[in-house]
Amino acid sequence: MALVNLGIVAHVDAGKTSLTERLLYEAGAVSRLGSVDAGTTRTDSMELERRRGITIRAAVTSIAIGDLTVNLLDTPGHPDFIAEVERSLAVLDAAVLVVSSVEGVQPQTVAIWRALRRIGVPTVFFLNKVDRRGADVDRVVAQVGHRLGVRPVVLTTVVGQGTRDARVRAVGLDAESVVQAVAEVDDAVATRWLADEPVRARDARRALRNAVRHARLSPLVCGSAITGAGVRQLCDLLADLLPHSPQREGALSGTVFAVDRDGQGRRAWLRLWSGRLSVRDRVRLADAHPQTVTQIAVVEPAGAQVRPSVSAGQIAAVRGLSARIGEHVGDPPRRDVYRFPPPTRQAVVEPVDPTQRLAMFAGLAELADEDPLVDLRLDEQQAEAVVRLHGEVQKEVLAALMEDRYGVRVRFSGTLTACIERVAGSGTAEERVRERGNPYLAGLGLRIDAAPVGHGVEFRPGVEPGRLPPAFVAATEEGVRAALRQGRYGWPVTDCTVTMTASRYWPRQSRPHQKFDKSISTVAADFRNLAPVVVAAALCRAGTRVCQPIERFDVNLPSYAVETVMAALGRLGAVVDATAVAGGYLEVSGTLPSARVPQVVAALPDLTGGEAVLTTSFDHHAPVSGEDPPTLPRRGPDPGDREAWFRAVPR
Repeated sequence: MALVNLGIVAHVDAGKTSLTERLLYEAGAVSRLGSVDAGTTRTDSMELERRRGITIRAAVTSIAIGDLTVNLLDTPGHPDFIAEVERSLAVLDAAVLVVSSVEGVQPQTVAIWRALRRIGVPTVFFLNKVDRRGADVDRVVAQVGHRLGVRPVVLTTVVGQGTRDARVRAVGLDAESVVQAVAEVDDAVATRWLADEPVRARDARRALRNAVRHARLSPLVCGSAITGAGVRQLCDLLADLLPHSPQREGALSGTVFAVDRDGQGRRAWLRLWSGRLSVRDRVRLADAHPQTVTQIAVVEPAGAQVRPSVSAGQIAAVRGLSARIGEHVGDPPRRDVYRFPPPTRQAVVEPVDPTQRLAMFAGLAELADEDPLVDLRLDEQQAEAVVRLHGEVQKEVLAALMEDRYGVRVRFSGTLTACIERVAGSGTAEERVRERGNPYLAGLGLRIDAAPVGHGVEFRPGVEPGRLPPAFVAATEEGVRAALRQGRYGWPVTDCTVTMTASRYWPRQSRPHQKFDKSISTVAADFRNLAPVVVAAALCRAGTRVCQPIERFDVNLPSYAVETVMAALGRLGAVVDATAVAGGYLEVSGTLPSARVPQVVAALPDLTGGEAVLTTSFDHHAPVSGEDPPTLPRRGPDPGDREAWFRAVPR
């Protein structure tokens, strides 16, 4: 049986979950049509999804259209969850991009379309909500062409748009408008069309199918997910024009695109590109040791069914693998995805009930394991959890998951823009055993040097290996990395190298006729606890600069609003570096401090009458100008205050 893995993607509220539900209903996979408003859809399984009426986690279900099996991936539409969409795009054979015929092209529509183009996913447009008041198909088709830079092939017409009785009719593939669009990408069709010779529907179908497969053309159909108008035409298009999943034999290869948990524990969602994976197979992920597959549940029209194996092209939930999102089995096609930017906001998470702090830590650790974009930092010694996020909705999602799954109610501190510190120069420091109040049986010297942007933190043992037991070297590195989580201004320190320059320790000893005596022998904790003191002193000499996140923005503006918007961008610290005219709109690109993005988002609707389309993505970190850089209150004792540190962290 032919198979296609199809993603349903859209801006929030465009109707993609309703379309998924309608496809399930039309295919007979559900006997009763679910509703987003009523919280009865099959793919929105989380309580928060049902309550808010939005999709948060990508969900996989399956239908049969004739002899074609379609695995449907319903993806989030809210900008905070664009990474969830990107993870799903990595495993798709094709996508349906849903656009509201009332609201038209919106910011997330642009972001998703760019991701689809970057990856090369064949795409069909579905203009939804033709039954709603204000629907204007011609206007939105023009928007799709102007703002997305694509000429869609319109394969349906609408009668009675804007009314509950709106009906959709198919356009023949030999119609003039279809042939003209196909002629632009197919020489054989172009030759016949230019010679005024008739083009047969089957020739247009062949050419259109080939153009869709190579993402050179995008068919467009209209309809309503609520009434079902146009959905049959969409199903015919899916079966007739979209590329099917290739059934590749040979070496095993697959991509992990999601991780979640159910009543039986952790499972990894895997799209298999080639070969066959069976229960009890030993699988190697990245550089890890081989792991044994204990269960496979294959996505089928009847639901996820436990099977002895999964074959190429299929999607399955696999147990027994400690896989992370984005990891690969074997050597699958490497698509241009998973370029997830670092979070630009952070907040402290606290339990409402202080007695649930350990349960909160455990729950947050599991959620961070499922979603690599949840940057969690647990400090069990200080009983604090700091989470870095991409938006306010993510905080609500984390809180809901913690309460629903783990029974822990949490609250967040005020959200801050997440800065970093970069080392400015070089600095050295040394602590000697039992000198100047050092209570640890360890001596340590470190040198910190600035490194190129993007280098991260590199620890170098220097000349110490061979002089120092490996356990002490490892403990020193642990202490160094822990200390660099909070720099001189409280932000994480990055882009530096830390080199050991000296060390002293007391060898393992015991008193006469007794066993090992810790009081007269150095242990790993001595180096682990001393390292932050040395790091703090070296950082003070090297100096650090606080750097704030900078976002790249692209905004599509109507001509009448250009002057006012450019002035507003300038006031908010934006740097414009490119402009271009496209379809009567001005495309403005540049950079803007992340902290100012919410202000731009809030101002644009009033300045442009709701016509502006803004997309942003993290670009880089830049030094904060001014004499007083932003600071983050330190959590825990300060190793820069030696006496206070030695009292707080005794031997």
